[in-house]
Amino acid sequence: RKPNVAEASEQFGQLAKELKQQDCLQYAAFCNLAMARCEQTLFNAPGEALALTDAARLFLSSEKEIRALQAPGFDEHLQAALNCYSFAVKVYIEMNQPVMAASLCLELGNALKEMNRPGEAIVHYQRAAELQTQTPIEALLSMGEMATCKILTRDYDGALSVFTEMQLTCQERGLQLPGSSTPVGAFLDIVAKCEISRVLLLMLLEPPPQKLLPEHAQTLEKYAWESFDPHSQGPCSFMLNCFRGKRNMACQEKDTESLKSLQTELWPFLSAEQNHLLHLVVLERIAPSGQGI
Repeated sequence: RKPNVAEASEQFGQLAKELKQQDCLQYAAFCNLAMARCEQTLFNAPGEALALTDAARLFLSSEKEIRALQAPGFDEHLQAALNCYSFAVKVYIEMNQPVMAASLCLELGNALKEMNRPGEAIVHYQRAAELQTQTPIEALLSMGEMATCKILTRDYDGALSVFTEMQLTCQERGLQLPGSSTPVGAFLDIVAKCEISRVLLLMLLEPPPQKLLPEHAQTLEKYAWESFDPHSQGPCSFMLNCFRGKRNMACQEKDTESLKSLQTELWPFLSAEQNHLLHLVVLERIAPSGQGI
């Protein structure tokens, strides 16, 4: 006779709850997977996506417990979580719910970043940004996380590309005042953040003129030649002063002291990430590695 799939799904769900209460997270996750298969058989896409998401979170929690205990393992629970998240994202995309799919990509990216796997998190932040094309602010925030992960993995050239793309997106899709091309509101804040980070990365990388992209050359020219008011306040004015003086910063005692002094002045105006980049710039000026960043 024909099996009662709906009843089986309900029983798997109940068993998953009991196992979770007993702290048997991976077994509860397997029950949620079985539940997802039942929902797929019933053509209940929302139920399937929910069961897959629950299974992914349980596998991820189990992996975190193993890491907290410093027990040996082969990342099998993490791999299972990655697969479950991937299938759940696929189901949401088929349901034409890109926002839900993007939220799962962000959730997975944040989990990997928290587990000190920023290199693996990049692809999930990138996919989240691609799924958030209808919500520019959310897409920009996802791209910002992607740039942070690239900095953590010392891919400074990649981070520079992401910040440049973010700034271009703000100028093309951001809210603007009538008759003006300047973004306003949150978009203006993101542009300011991106420009400061780009200048710091360019100072750190120091690309040769023949390899300098036009958009980067425009930024350098702007900071090198535009008029500067020494009495102006804020991070942009400090950054301008910093960049204009960089060509004369040799590794001599007085220049080293001026660099440290400038770093102290800039510190309150910059984010933690930007201060990290500035610290790297200062270290490179004081003691050049000779091998490139």
